[in-house]
Amino acid sequence: MKKIGLFFGTFNPIHNGHLKVANYFLEKDELHEVWLVVSPQSPFKEKENLIENRQRIEMVNIASEDFPKIKVCDDETGLPKPSYTFFTLIHLRNKFPDFNFILILGQDIIGYFNQWKNYKDILKDYKIYVYPRGKSTAIPKELKKHRNIHLFNAPKIEISSTAVRKMILNGEVSLSEIPKKVKDYITINKLFI
Repeated sequence: MKKIGLFFGTFNPIHNGHLKVANYFLEKDELHEVWLVVSPQSPFKEKENLIENRQRIEMVNIASEDFPKIKVCDDETGLPKPSYTFFTLIHLRNKFPDFNFILILGQDIIGYFNQWKNYKDILKDYKIYVYPRGKSTAIPKELKKHRNIHLFNAPKIEISSTAVRKMILNGEVSLSEIPKKVKDYITINKLFI
C-alpha cells in the first residue's frame, strides 16, 4: 500500500520551510510521496489576505517541480465550504482507496487539534506526524499519548507565510525564505503588494 503524507496548508505563499518539512518526512519515514494539500481559508484562522486558489496552486506546483516525490493536491479547494480536514480525508480515501494517508501537522496546530471537526474519527483512522513549529504550543495530554500521534524532531520552521508576505510588502524577501521561481512568480504577478 502506498504511504502518502498529507501536508495541509494555505501556502499563501509556499516557502522553503514547507519544502524542508516535506523532504524531511520523505527521508525519515520512507513515505512514497508527500502531497501539499492546498487549503481554502482555515476555520481557525482570522481572514487572511488569501490570493486566489489558482495562484496558490500554481506557486506550489512551481516550488515542488524539482522534487518528484512532492505532489500538489488541489482537491480541497473544490470541496464544499467550510473546509474541514475530516471531509477532505473522506474524499481522498474514496478517490484513492489503495493509499495509506498520514497527516503531517505542525505542533502549533496539534495544540488545538481537539477542537477540529470529528477529530476523534481522524485520530482513530489516521496516523499524525507532528513537527516542531516556531512558538509551538503544548500538546494536550489526551493527544500526546495517543497511539496515532508521532512526534518528530524535524527541522523547526521559524518562518511563516505571514512573515514572508510582510517581507514581500517591504521588499525584503530573500531566496532563503522562498524558492527563486516562486519569488519570480510573485513579482511578475504583483502578489502581496
